[in-house]
Amino acid sequence: MQPRQELNSIVVTAEQMANIEGKIFQAGMPVAALMEKATLLTFQRIQQRYPLHTVDKIGVLVGPGHNGGDALVIAREFHLQGYDVCVYSPFTKLKELTQKHADYAHSLGIPYHSDLESLKHCQLIIDGLFGFGLKRSLSGNLAMDVDRLNEWSIPVVSVDIPSGLHTDTGEVLGTAVKATHSFCLGLWKPVYFQDQALAYTGIAERIDFGIPLRDIYSIIPQPTPLQLLNKTLALGFLPIPRPQLTHKYQQGHLLLIAGSHRYAGASILSSLGAKASGVGMLSVAVPESLKSLLISHIPDGLVIDCPVSEKGAVALLPPLATDFASYDIIACGPGLTTDAIKVVTMVLKAQCPLILDADALNILAQLGTVKALSQRQSATILTPHLGEFKRLFPDIHNPEKDRITAAKRAANQSGAIILLKGAKTIIANPKGKVWIIPESTPALARGGSGDVLTGLMGGLIAQNKTVEHPIEGMVATAAWWHAQAAIVAARERSELGVDAVTLCQYLHRIVEKR
Repeated sequence: MQPRQELNSIVVTAEQMANIEGKIFQAGMPVAALMEKATLLTFQRIQQRYPLHTVDKIGVLVGPGHNGGDALVIAREFHLQGYDVCVYSPFTKLKELTQKHADYAHSLGIPYHSDLESLKHCQLIIDGLFGFGLKRSLSGNLAMDVDRLNEWSIPVVSVDIPSGLHTDTGEVLGTAVKATHSFCLGLWKPVYFQDQALAYTGIAERIDFGIPLRDIYSIIPQPTPLQLLNKTLALGFLPIPRPQLTHKYQQGHLLLIAGSHRYAGASILSSLGAKASGVGMLSVAVPESLKSLLISHIPDGLVIDCPVSEKGAVALLPPLATDFASYDIIACGPGLTTDAIKVVTMVLKAQCPLILDADALNILAQLGTVKALSQRQSATILTPHLGEFKRLFPDIHNPEKDRITAAKRAANQSGAIILLKGAKTIIANPKGKVWIIPESTPALARGGSGDVLTGLMGGLIAQNKTVEHPIEGMVATAAWWHAQAAIVAARERSELGVDAVTLCQYLHRIVEKR
């Protein structure tokens, strides 16, 4: 990856960003020069999206700090390009540099207003009230003005982050601007990858204004603890090209334990996901009544029929499925039902890596997550959605308020790799490394999508013995691959046309594009 491209995968907290900017200023870069550089680049991107022939009347919201200064530079440039610009600033006291830009805007004849209603007839609004680092809630007249702005049908562009959002958690501090587009300055901040903030950030883009790598890595360690998994990184984790001299068992052997009378389809879907991964050998343990059904869908897999409980779940694993040393990884849970508690208790003793999903997670929560995992020697991967996460880790309160921190805490507590599903999926390992999947689609909100991911992930990690990447990187790559296939499928078939079987059919398309 090229050095500047590398910056697009780095995510920094508000404190880290402030310290990085501090390094730049200590090295001699004037604050005014950095502001000018960053905001001129932002102005150019906004103008490309909203050229004069489509938008000519622009309102600019100006805050008291340097974010307000950024907005005033943008206002100045739009004015000089012939746009009709007016400014809304409800603050009487501005930072020194921001005040200078305000004075110059006055000298240019750009009208100022303290009443937001004066901007109601604008065709575009630039939000420069507050940038990164805001901690206090918006209140009083300002909060009412933001709420009023959100009721208007006018596109809003936020500079750095939408005003009113907490930079690290994405929490709405009282109220917040709902942006149509957001231009993140310098480096990505966590707010853009917190699910609770997505209704406010709109379409997000990063503005690279040339931060030296040395200043970044003087503040954050390498490898970076919080990182986006982009295409370049993800493709580097894939176990291809394969060596010319190889055989199926060198390409990984996955044991998938799935299905029940009630959820027969889960075993099929997770098997199809595993097949798409390219795993060398797939064994699937299912209730004996499902064996012929599985063979018809997975003729190249080894289907192991298991005794069944009165409720139609796998009651126990036969010898072929308990020879755990024969497998590179076990994936357990899709369609299993919580009646399979003996099965989950047994696989927890396996000495190979283990993925627990769906009902296996609910059983783990019943057993006590931390206690049940305490004896595990090999890697364990847990793949909860938010509801499952709350059952697994009841002492982590309100995880939806900061999903990144919640996943890190859960990984630290349990010793497991946590894949917290969501619009922005979070993967955390016990040592504090976090991967974020930056792109996804609501097309994945379909029954069976998670089963496909479990199989895909198991098959991919099974092949890891030949490439030896960090397991959390492989977990993240499976999530990225899964999301990208859904994005392509949704683009070609619509968001309503991506059922789990269709998703499986698109998985190979992503690898073809490497």
